[in-house]
Amino acid sequence: MARIIVFQHVACEPLGTLDPLIRSQKHRVRYVNFGRTPNAIPSIEGYDALIVLGGPMNIGEEEQYPHLETEKRLIKQAIKRDMAVLGICLGAQLIAAAMGAKVYKAEQSEIGWYSMNATEIGGNDPVVGNFDDEEKIFQWHGFTFDLPPHAELLVKGRQLPNQAFKIKHNVYGFQFHLEANGALIERWLNLPSHRKELGLENSQNKIEDISERTVQVLDRSLQLSQQVFAAFLQLLPAVKGKHHFCSR
Repeated sequence: MARIIVFQHVACEPLGTLDPLIRSQKHRVRYVNFGRTPNAIPSIEGYDALIVLGGPMNIGEEEQYPHLETEKRLIKQAIKRDMAVLGICLGAQLIAAAMGAKVYKAEQSEIGWYSMNATEIGGNDPVVGNFDDEEKIFQWHGFTFDLPPHAELLVKGRQLPNQAFKIKHNVYGFQFHLEANGALIERWLNLPSHRKELGLENSQNKIEDISERTVQVLDRSLQLSQQVFAAFLQLLPAVKGKHHFCSR
């Protein structure tokens, strides 16, 4: 049993398919919800892993969202302590920024299902090696990033090449939403803020197209999600004894 601290930014971006995997392995989870407590300054003391979820804010908006600086600082601490770290979408961008890489607005947003390919390194990676030659993966983001120093590119996309990377042996950044199941995708598609992002004049057509595509490819995505996240959780230590938790 390991102890995991999760940085969450909005209620609509939860652990998704990661949640039942973590529960089945009886790991203990503590959430820090920066959407509710933006000025929180949590401690990572006593934890074995850090998971940083997605959110609507972006790197460069630290003045409006000061917790982004807090998160970058804690991510650097976690990596220095050799904790397992997983960043999803905004979380991957935060890892990249924390490690000195540039994060910036993409020329074109990626929303929906996109073709992804594992690199040669990714194909031999213990976590991402479950990718077939080409996978359809769900995306919802308008920013992208350069690879951090010493990072390895694991998965690349056709439109935006940097989709998944690894630092050391246990720090992973996924630009895509492999944690998204069918219910979560439908929820995102029907959020007013997301409809606006899709473009109000033709959002319904886009929503219908994405929903139809979801029916076609979701089963494989869920299978891959189970494989990839189960492999990541294997990086967590087998914890014995008790941890001392800071009260923050």
